[in-house]
Amino acid sequence: MRFREDCQVLLNQMKEITGIQDSAFLLAALKAADGDLMEAVTFLTEDPTPEPVQSPAAAEPSAWEGSVVGKLPQDVSTVPAPHNQDNLCTDTVRPLESPKAPAAERDAAERSVELPQDAHSAENKNRSKRKRCEVWGENPKQNDWRRADDWPVGMKNIGNTCWFSAVIQSLFQLPEFRRLVLGYSLPQNVLESCHSHTGKRNIAFMQELQCLFALMLGTWRKFVDPSAALELLRDVFRSAEQPQQDVSEFTHKLLDWLEDAFQLTVNVTSPGDKSENPMVQLFYGTFLTEGVHEGNSFSKIETFGQYPLQVNGYRNLNECLEGAMVEGEMDEAAASQSVKYGQERWFTKLPPVLTFELSRFEFNQSLGQPEKIHTKLEFPQTMYMDRYLYCNKDLIQMKREEMKRLKEKMVTLQQKLERYMEYGSGPARFPLPDMLQYVLEFIATKPTVAVSCAQSSQTTLLHSQAKPRVLDVLSQPNSIKERTDTGTEDEAFFVANSSPQQNSDMELQPPVSPAELSEHPAPHVVSEEELNLVQTCLQRWRNEIEQDVQDLKESIAGINLCIEQMYCDPLLQQVPYHLHAVLVHEGQANAGHYWAFIYDQTRKRWLKYNDISVTESSWDELERESFGGLRNASAYCLMYISDQVSRVGADGDEGPEARQFQKEVEALSPELRHYIQEDNWRLEQEAEEWDEEQSCKIPQMEPSPTSELQDLSSESGPEQSSLCEQSVRSLSSEHARIAKEQTAKAIANTADAYEKNGVEAALCEAFHEEYSRLYLLSKETPTPQNDARLQHVLIYFLQNNAPQQVVERTLLEQFADKNLSYDERSISIMKVARAKLSEIGPDDVDMEEYKRWHEDYSLFRKVSIYLLTGLELYQNRKYQESLTYLVYAYQSNTKLLLKGTNRGVSESLIALYRRKCLLKLNEVAASLFVSCEEAHVSEGVSILNELIIPCMHLMNNFEISKEDLDAIEIMRNRWCSYLGREDMDAKLQMKLGELLPRLLDGSTEVIVLKEPPKIRPNSPYDLCSRFAAVMESIHGASAVAVK
Repeated sequence: MRFREDCQVLLNQMKEITGIQDSAFLLAALKAADGDLMEAVTFLTEDPTPEPVQSPAAAEPSAWEGSVVGKLPQDVSTVPAPHNQDNLCTDTVRPLESPKAPAAERDAAERSVELPQDAHSAENKNRSKRKRCEVWGENPKQNDWRRADDWPVGMKNIGNTCWFSAVIQSLFQLPEFRRLVLGYSLPQNVLESCHSHTGKRNIAFMQELQCLFALMLGTWRKFVDPSAALELLRDVFRSAEQPQQDVSEFTHKLLDWLEDAFQLTVNVTSPGDKSENPMVQLFYGTFLTEGVHEGNSFSKIETFGQYPLQVNGYRNLNECLEGAMVEGEMDEAAASQSVKYGQERWFTKLPPVLTFELSRFEFNQSLGQPEKIHTKLEFPQTMYMDRYLYCNKDLIQMKREEMKRLKEKMVTLQQKLERYMEYGSGPARFPLPDMLQYVLEFIATKPTVAVSCAQSSQTTLLHSQAKPRVLDVLSQPNSIKERTDTGTEDEAFFVANSSPQQNSDMELQPPVSPAELSEHPAPHVVSEEELNLVQTCLQRWRNEIEQDVQDLKESIAGINLCIEQMYCDPLLQQVPYHLHAVLVHEGQANAGHYWAFIYDQTRKRWLKYNDISVTESSWDELERESFGGLRNASAYCLMYISDQVSRVGADGDEGPEARQFQKEVEALSPELRHYIQEDNWRLEQEAEEWDEEQSCKIPQMEPSPTSELQDLSSESGPEQSSLCEQSVRSLSSEHARIAKEQTAKAIANTADAYEKNGVEAALCEAFHEEYSRLYLLSKETPTPQNDARLQHVLIYFLQNNAPQQVVERTLLEQFADKNLSYDERSISIMKVARAKLSEIGPDDVDMEEYKRWHEDYSLFRKVSIYLLTGLELYQNRKYQESLTYLVYAYQSNTKLLLKGTNRGVSESLIALYRRKCLLKLNEVAASLFVSCEEAHVSEGVSILNELIIPCMHLMNNFEISKEDLDAIEIMRNRWCSYLGREDMDAKLQMKLGELLPRLLDGSTEVIVLKEPPKIRPNSPYDLCSRFAAVMESIHGASAVAVK
């Protein structure tokens, strides 16, 4: 009794020290250590494998000879690697059942030991946590608000004012416009004589715009605040029905105000003469309209500022313009036919800044609301306007007639081609050349010689029932090679020993027709003469038709080329306009976000202006975000500039932009220079105050950028160099411990070999049995509830065609694990395996490659656990925690899938539940936000900033699926629908305005997600059963317990 109590005390102490709860396993370790507690603990925790010798590379032998297994005795090393599942013995696999084993047996086998983590637990606790996403534009570091040298400044969004920023930035980057605004002044007598409210408002707005432009030139801040100018605009645009202004509407109003303001200066010298107004000269042009209406000809000249263009039904900007310039029929007979109507427009004067307003909205009559048009519309970087000028009218009309004739011919040829390519009179149509080819193949097919019914049935039965014999007769490992050539004998034996019942079944088979015996359809009877005649005719017809089709295709291609090059005449490339700015809208008709792409003449590249953010961009990015068709973002306004304006901007490009801006600052009026100096002085004061506040706070350690952006697949954070050197050993040892029970069972089956032939023979037999078992498992067809790769590292290696040396060394290392068992046979086998591992030299295994394979498997298990945990949490409605796991699972899994489709888990499954979780979480955050309670609003904003927005930006890449894109649009539309709601106060609306830019466009920010808690992979049985339970539950929609 006393002995039992002492033993129980020791077992309890071992449980506390090692974390292992299996009393039988601990008792075996205690017995092996002769009752010595410390030695037993050492057995359980010591790393079993010596550090391998690494080599730069190792050859990959095609056979097992000379490889790692060559270190084993000859009877194992000469066995070839199995290449066919039928060549392996299932009887040798019995000690370890597959996942399809009965539940009771599987439960009994699923008792495994989870060893404690080595080395890094304390370090992980002390590791600083990864920073969460910071609120955009609210970085507490004042130094981060400073302008970087000559970099353009952004503009603060003070609540649904991104439209203002997009337009003003586009105009400010026009040197001529900037010079006009900054140089604007009125004589004192004009100021005093202006009494109208409109006049005073225009002058006040002009003065505020001057101050804003001055700051954009000379401020030290990273972005400027346009509040003063916007307040004047808000009085005009303020409307509960229109909380977010339309770019074209605002631009029209802006140009009207600026025109009126400059007209005051013009009236001093030329009263009422608008032609001298610099705004009119810069932005306005004229066009002539000629046409026929009810048989009467007419013509008129009109002035335009922004030229409106319809987008629907057109592929590119030239097609839009062509459609806008020509309406109806304009032929000679039109004047005499009252039913005819048509008109043409011709530009008679083009402005230096030519703005096209793209109409991307239409009113849906059935829904009673406007809808946005998301179709793709391409536009060039250089636009030649010659084809739309009145001076080229005669030439263009001739080309239009030629274009009309070519298009009519094209339609005729395409109809002819369609008759060839969709031949037939029924609902199913096929290409005629293919149909003739099929007939040729049919008549050339030889009819199958009919065999007797009994013989056919007997052969079928033989093949269907003989295969299992190959696996059943194998009982020894060495029999694999011997069985490769015995198939014929087995078949003969099987037929000779078939039962009378089987023979009688074959005799009762119904008669088989020739059609049933033939593998392919074929003529029953055809003479040589008939065959030659039909083949000759069909081949000739087919060649003729193929030539006709080829001629039609070439003619169509030639016409297409003529159409494309119709206006490439050098005479029509004399008036180039260069794309200066693209104003982009993302969202729906009732709400969205605006930003601008502007070409920087100094840097010779595109920049993206997105509220306070100004970043380098490219034409490729501009195409993706502006052409439309891919997402709910598209160009809304295009600003082209003439060659003359472009050269003015390029003339000052000899020095840095900072020097150019400095020259312009020096040319400003004293009042504006003083205004800039005051603002910069205030910035310095704010910086000093911030420094004083920070000095009163306790300094905190922050992770470095490298730690924030570290690899998602990192197991335990940054490691010291000494630990890096042991990474191969620790990972492979970890995988050996995971498979410990399976390896121990393989050893248990070698009792006879151990007693009769010694320890080396036992090791060889166990090695071969385990390899054969794992090979068979790797060939099993996976099911939704079973992933064999979770059972064993070698199944993962075999399914992904890992090098032979990697597979062999991994399996040998598992037999060298000290923690297998503590009976005499296991210890003996372990010692022999460890000795053979030490004999493996640098020429045998490429240790770098070996390390990479084990790292991939470790990451695969981590992805699986992240996925399972995320699914469990999702079913228990813990969406915040679930989303973090699912996002990390997806990101890490993507890295694995780049190496092969079997390297990771199902990408579509992770994406599906990531999307579901994100939508649920967005509903939660939105509900909290609209509750208007301060605590709930803060919580909703926190969820949006820290989880939803970073996740959306990770999803929104170039290969985003339609389902993910639709989900993102649903979430964005939910938040956009809150704009202008009467039940929301101004403070909440302003907060919403700060959130929307990040929600609608996050391409300028670094994406940082909160990392999920560290998870240690469980034993294979725990993980496999958990995987099966979770997969079954998501199909059955029943909640599972979170472990």
